[in-house]
Amino acid sequence: MRLGLLARPIDPEQARQAADIARRMADRGLEPQLLPELAARFAEHGLAVEWPVLEGNDLGNVALMVSLGGDGAILETVDRLGRRNIPILGINLGRLGFLSNTRTEELDGCLQALQDGAYELEERTLVEVGGAGDRLAGHDLALNEVSVHKRDSSSMITIHAYLGERFLNTYWADGLIVATPTGSTAYSLSCGGPLLDPNGRSLVITPIAPHNLTVRPFVVPDHYPVRLFVDSREDNYLVNLDSRSVTLEGRRELVVRRSEHTVKLVQLPGQDFLDTLRTKLAWGLDVRSTPPVGGKP
Repeated sequence: MRLGLLARPIDPEQARQAADIARRMADRGLEPQLLPELAARFAEHGLAVEWPVLEGNDLGNVALMVSLGGDGAILETVDRLGRRNIPILGINLGRLGFLSNTRTEELDGCLQALQDGAYELEERTLVEVGGAGDRLAGHDLALNEVSVHKRDSSSMITIHAYLGERFLNTYWADGLIVATPTGSTAYSLSCGGPLLDPNGRSLVITPIAPHNLTVRPFVVPDHYPVRLFVDSREDNYLVNLDSRSVTLEGRRELVVRRSEHTVKLVQLPGQDFLDTLRTKLAWGLDVRSTPPVGGKP
């Protein structure tokens, strides 16, 4: 099995971890192949590049992409793959690892599962953005969310939102998030949005610091395109797709819709979204059931 390896900018210790992971893959008869970015980071930290390096966008023979890092690495991998139908396995070298939830101490079991075919592929919704011209050419997909933000100003922006042809609301706010079920545990959550099951067919529209006490996040079926018209006192504003940002000028229509493409995330035995909610986000934790410090009431 040929495995592509990709990582975000990593520190020397993480680079050594990544090299060790590649070495252990090769020892098991798997075929790790480095994307050029990771090979460059190995060289940057004085590590030998002992494995083949994939040239350019040549990913045709890769059976699975291994994303080394945290959730940000997963998002970068999604952008790197674009519309290629290559599954992604996240190995966590960071802290939270909500999407990238395989820890390095679980690596042997993970590699054995890959060799045995003892894993599942969980499809996650992607959204795509239209209306930005060539600013997002080749990078118009998001796994977590699309958000519109004010830029370089203390003034709010005004966003007129439609579901298909139906008017939804006018938001006076710092911005607006359109999140997928996967993204409901990310930026949208920090702005008061609800949690959505990742297998659901819905989107959540979450305002960022709205100047209205009655405006709340709104869950909509994902077959509706979400049309956004932005008014700003400034000449430009930001549009973010996961961790990528572009600046747009003038009043235009942006359309956020569910993509016909999906992301396939590798799920190993014992990995479950609800367990991850409880362990990584402390969801449902009740301090009344937590032993007090020192064991005293």
